[in-house]
Amino acid sequence: MTGTPPVDVVCLGESMVTFLPTRPGRLADVPSFTRTIGGAESNVACALAAAGHRVKWVSRVGEDGFGDHLVRAIGAYGVDVSAVGRDTARPTGVYFRTATDRATDEHEVVYYRAGSAASAMSPGTVPYDSVTDGRILHLSGITAALSDDCLALVRELLAPRPGRPPVSFDMNFRAGLWADPAAGGRTLLELARAADLVFVGADEAEEAWGLRGAAAIADALPGPSLVVVKLGKGGAIAFDRRPRARGGTEDTDATATLVRAPRVDVVAPVGAGDAFAAGFLSATLRGLPVRDRLRHGHLMAAAALTVPGDLGHPPTRRPAATPHGAASQRSSWIAHADRLVALDDEAWGTLHLGPGWTGEDQEVRTP
Repeated sequence: MTGTPPVDVVCLGESMVTFLPTRPGRLADVPSFTRTIGGAESNVACALAAAGHRVKWVSRVGEDGFGDHLVRAIGAYGVDVSAVGRDTARPTGVYFRTATDRATDEHEVVYYRAGSAASAMSPGTVPYDSVTDGRILHLSGITAALSDDCLALVRELLAPRPGRPPVSFDMNFRAGLWADPAAGGRTLLELARAADLVFVGADEAEEAWGLRGAAAIADALPGPSLVVVKLGKGGAIAFDRRPRARGGTEDTDATATLVRAPRVDVVAPVGAGDAFAAGFLSATLRGLPVRDRLRHGHLMAAAALTVPGDLGHPPTRRPAATPHGAASQRSSWIAHADRLVALDDEAWGTLHLGPGWTGEDQEVRTP
C-alpha cells in the first residue's frame, strides 16, 4: 500500500483577478475587459501543475465572488488550493492593465490591492506547517512588499529551521509597491541572501541594488547555492555553488553556466519570468544538470510569451483528472521539452518558437 506522494512545490503569495482590455488603448478609452487571473507565485504554481507536478498554492482571498473565481481558476490547473484562507473582512485584490507592451510609456497598470485579504498574511494567519510540506518552497519579493505582516511571514519562512525545505526566491522588485523603493531594495537583498535558490533579473538588480553585471550580482548573494541571473533576450546565467568533488577535495567555487534564450515570436510580453522559474524548478525536481534547467526555463518562458495572457500551456498539455492522467500529462511535456533541451548548442541556437508551438502539432522553426 502506497501513501499519497508528497507535494513537489508549495507557492505562497497573492493572486489577483486581472482585467485585460479587449482592445489596445488607454484605460480611459477601453470599453470592456476580459477577466483572468494574475499573481507571480500562482503563475508558477499553475505552470508547474500543468506540467504534471504536485503543487500547492498558499494565500488568502476575500469571502467574495472574486475570491471564489481565483480559487476555482487556479484549482482547475490541478493546483492544491486547500490551504487558501478566506477573509471575511478584507477583499480580494484586483487590477487592470492596458494591452500595450509593459516596456513602453503607454503601458498602464492600476492596482486595487491595498488592504486586500492577501496583505493580511502573517505568521499568525498562515500556519507554518501548511507552507513547509513540499520538496521546495517558492516565494517572491512581491509578498514582502504587501505589508509589514507579510514581510514578517517571509522572514520567518526564510529563517534557518530544522525540517525547512529548500527555498526558491524570485526577487520580483516592484518599486511602486514600496513606500521607500531604496529601503525595499535593501530588504530584498536581505531576503535573497537567506534563500537557497534565487532568481533575479539583471535590470531589477541594477534598479534596486545599483549592481551591473551578472558576476557582481552573484557576488552580492553569497548565501544561496544557486543564483540565476536573467538577462532578457540575452538568456540567463546560473552561478552554482553546490559543493562538488575535485581531486579528492571539496570545491565550492561558483561555476557559471550561460544559456541563450531561443528566438520567440512574442504575442504578449507578460508572465515570462514566472514561467522561467517554473521551468527551472521543474527540471530541478528531476535532478537535471544546470544547463538543462536553464533550457527548460527558457522553454516554459516561451510558452508564456506566445499566448495573450500570463500563463502558457506546456507542450501537448492534456487533462490530468486522475493520477494516471497527471503522469501522462507530465510525460507529454517532458518528452517534447526534453527533445529540445537535448539539442546541441548549434541547433539550440537556431530554435524559433511561435504561437501554437506547444500544441499537438508543434512547429519549431529554424532560420
